Amino acid sequence: MGMDRKKELKQIYKEMPIEGGVYQIKNNQNGKVFIGSTRNFKTLNGLKFSLEAGTASPTNKELQEDWSYYGADIFSIDILETLKKKDDPYFNEKEALVELEDKWLEQLQPYEESGYNKKKKV
Repeated sequence: MGMDRKKELKQIYKEMPIEGGVYQIKNNQNGKVFIGSTRNFKTLNGLKFSLEAGTASPTNKELQEDWSYYGADIFSIDILETLKKKDDPYFNEKEALVELEDKWLEQLQPYEESGYNKKKKV
């Protein structure tokens, strides 16, 4: 692999559109899920890393406890939906993400026995 090829790959990676949306982390042992959203799916690697390191508890204490207890092998991380960005000057990515996440929370109800999410205080 020559230098040029390496440079080319780096460039491709840089130019990849930043995609965000809603993801789930599923405990395949007990079926519990955590629903989250991110503006950039590349951050999921970082989240996985902090779960591995045991430092993700601010994200979710219970999820972190189970991850540490069961180990990474029984968890799967999946993208549920990619946020479609609009070419609209008034498009608010942050709001759109919250709406998308709420839709999935509504659908999957990942609370108490079924999941790791806490119900949002209204």
